[in-house]
This record gives sequence, C-alpha cells and structure tokens, in this order.
Amino acid sequence: MKNWLKNNQAFTLIEMMIVLLVITVLLFIAIPNVAKQSKNINNKGCDAFKHMVQGQVQAYRIDNNKYPDSIDTMVADGYLRKDETKCPGGAAITINGEGEVKVSGS
Repeated sequence: MKNWLKNNQAFTLIEMMIVLLVITVLLFIAIPNVAKQSKNINNKGCDAFKHMVQGQVQAYRIDNNKYPDSIDTMVADGYLRKDETKCPGGAAITINGEGEVKVSGS
C-alpha cells in the first residue's frame, strides 16, 4: 500500500491553477484580435458588395439609357435580389442621381 502512494503521479492543485492561468491569459490576448478581424472582414465585404452593386447600376444604365432612381428600382427590375440591398454588416446601400453607389455613413 505504501508503494502505491509513492508512485502515484497526478497533477497538483498548483499545477492545475498555473495551466488555467496560462489559458486565461491566452484567451485575453486572442479574443480582442478576433473581434477586430471580424470588423475588418465586414468592411472588406461591404466594399466588395458596393463594387458589385456599382456594376449592376452600369448594366441597368446600358439597358435603360438612364441610371436607376433607387435600390428599389434595381430590385423591381431584377438587377438585384431583395436580400441584396444591404452590406453584409447591415449598412444600407444608396444610389445617387449620377449612378454612384454609396454606403450609408461613408
């Protein structure tokens, strides 16, 4: 019985606390970076979406010899789908009188 106690190798409470501390520090470092990258990805996705809509505006102009009045006109005439009126991040897309596509807030 005494021999079994001497060979028993397990983690001590101190060792487990140190491991938990290291994991916690890594999480505190990683979480803000992931949140920052998510916002960056949404911004790039919105820029790409804006360029796609601009291309559709040009197609509308070629077909109709005028710029569309609004995003709703583009949806009604089949140049955009109903779910393609906002950026992936939720920002609204507008079209001015010269056919320029703008993202709300920019």
